[in-house]
Amino acid sequence: MPDIFDVIADATRRDLLTALLDRFVATDSPFGELSVGEMVEKLALSQPTVSKHLKVLRDNDLVRVREEGQHRYYRLNPEPLNQIEHWTLPFLSANFDADAEAGTAVFAAWSGARVPAPFRRAAERLEHASESGASLGRAAADVSFQARSAIEDATATVQHRVIDPVRKALGRQ
Repeated sequence: MPDIFDVIADATRRDLLTALLDRFVATDSPFGELSVGEMVEKLALSQPTVSKHLKVLRDNDLVRVREEGQHRYYRLNPEPLNQIEHWTLPFLSANFDADAEAGTAVFAAWSGARVPAPFRRAAERLEHASESGASLGRAAADVSFQARSAIEDATATVQHRVIDPVRKALGRQ
């Protein structure tokens, strides 16, 4: 299986993932699905090109497909993206002396959140809003990374100490 970074290195595949993310964020649907035809139209690509790249994304578990008759509906599977998140979070949480506004943009991109108008207006009134936003973004990214790592460690421990022995015991019966 290719490295996740190799898979997302292709701009067309990133565009497909972004289109699926946009649909997920913009809809009340629990999955935010797009059909192949909708992706063809949205990205102005040929159907064979979209299908080829969706196959790569599907083979690497970045998307899920639901078949309904002759139609295929795709949605994001965010689990494989955890590798990317784990690799990038230390960089995002580092206290570089870069432009604070860039830090704010990085956090906004990382979080995928749109800042509600009341918060945006309040931030505009702060004297050093971009620095505060960058600091908050780095802190949130760091805490999120630490929490996810702790949960993954706990899950691995439960798997090793509880689930594996139970499965082994059940296999002997």
